[in-house]
Amino acid sequence: MGTVIIDGQKIEIDDDQPLNGIEAAKLAGIDIPHFCWHPGLSVVASCRMCLVETGRTDPKTGEVSMLPKLVPACQTPATDGTVFLTNSDKVKAARAMVEEDLLVRHPIDCPVCDKAGECHLQDYHFLHGQPERRADIKPFHSRRRDVGRSITLFVDRCVMCTRCVRFCREVTQTSELMVVNRGAHEEIDVFPGFPLDNRMSGNVVDLCPVGALGDKDFLYSQRVWFMTRHAHVCSGCSTGCSVFVEENQDRIYRIKPRENPNVNRWWMCDEGRYGWKHVHDRRRLVQPRYRDNQQWVGIEWAEATNRLNAVLRSANNPAVVLSPHMTVEQAYLLATHVRQLHPQAALVLGYIPLRSEDTAFPNGLTIRGEKCPNRRGVQEVANGLGGEITSWDAFLERRLAKEQYDVVWIAGGYKKDWNGALTVEKFSGVDTLIVQELFASPLTDRADWQLPAAASFERSGSFVSESSRLQSFVRALRPPQGVMAEEQFYWQLAGREGLYNGSQLIGEIARAIPYFEAAVDGVPELGVDLRVNQLA
Repeated sequence: MGTVIIDGQKIEIDDDQPLNGIEAAKLAGIDIPHFCWHPGLSVVASCRMCLVETGRTDPKTGEVSMLPKLVPACQTPATDGTVFLTNSDKVKAARAMVEEDLLVRHPIDCPVCDKAGECHLQDYHFLHGQPERRADIKPFHSRRRDVGRSITLFVDRCVMCTRCVRFCREVTQTSELMVVNRGAHEEIDVFPGFPLDNRMSGNVVDLCPVGALGDKDFLYSQRVWFMTRHAHVCSGCSTGCSVFVEENQDRIYRIKPRENPNVNRWWMCDEGRYGWKHVHDRRRLVQPRYRDNQQWVGIEWAEATNRLNAVLRSANNPAVVLSPHMTVEQAYLLATHVRQLHPQAALVLGYIPLRSEDTAFPNGLTIRGEKCPNRRGVQEVANGLGGEITSWDAFLERRLAKEQYDVVWIAGGYKKDWNGALTVEKFSGVDTLIVQELFASPLTDRADWQLPAAASFERSGSFVSESSRLQSFVRALRPPQGVMAEEQFYWQLAGREGLYNGSQLIGEIARAIPYFEAAVDGVPELGVDLRVNQLA
């Protein structure tokens, strides 16, 4: 262990974990302003906003000797005996000078800039800038040009931090962005004929500390101070990226990555970022109903609960298809309820959408080809309840005809087409088919019961990633009118008292199924590694 002194505070640091001045200051609760530095990118020390005074302590005498010039904190190692001054008059004057210089050529268009309210340049001006503007205000606006399918560049807003350029070179390794011209004429641009169109291009908007890079999908759609931010987990693939869902009045406007060093670090893919539009699709199923003499009859959830329980109790040989889009809690509630009624009821792992090979990027993000969030969690729930778990293909090709199931409950939650006429034919011998789904499909048309499903951001529960990390979340928005989230419906179906309690239920699951034992005391914000018990 070593000791670093920051503004008079002594901070212990780990010798095996190298830190720079910005990172060491964070340990002391001190925020050093910066534009160009990012923990996931190389250090260039170009913006000079993080200038600090530094020196060293003599280990024998304890005397501190300071360097005569200011140094960038992002480029200065914090080692045993290092001293940093982050709030001296000399440092404050340097920060004010940097802010003033950036604003000389920067368009003052905050009222129409999407970054207003979360802009570092804006915040730093009030915290560290000059008390008044000394340069003339010129009546000009920022030049705008497209640099990719989903990204717009507002050229004159750029402060040349080059975060976006380094991201495309070091993380995606596609190198579409570059710096053109020199001196005061420098600009960010794309190579001719190579637009910014990689699988993680949206991250450059998150990285931009000002309003230079805009997301076309979000541009001019909502002010950031009107939105509410919710911590959640992406359901686009089995990586399970930690994300923020930003909504206003139950309508999603933006999905952004949430830093999690154990899963996605600071990034997320564009598929997850923009893959939420189905949530607000008007074609969603929003009314539970059943078939009566070839006519659909709407029904309230309370009555549906009673009638479906009667259907399950009277079944002779039921089967439950657990979707990989379900949460751990949903799968557990439905499977345990049916197993309590019929201990030998078949449990089936639902259709697993596979669309590509896994793609791994530097700095810890892998885009999985398995396009569902909880295949591993649902599989482990079924395994923990005992008996054989059947795959979807085996269920269709062999078990349906052989076992002659009279009641089949299919949980869905798929946002894209996944079944057709050939699938429907397999269920011709089933007396009662219950399908719970987001959208109408050949299976819902064949069903005897149609139950609307909630989208992933309308659910509370837990997902287990491909790497066996369990993350819990609460719903970010309410489902459409007429839709009840599955965890609440299954809770009532099972006759449990009170309202659905996710934290209580995950503890119950952890005690009942050894695989989930690491979550017995709860699930922290960044999740829990379920491999701990397996390795032990």
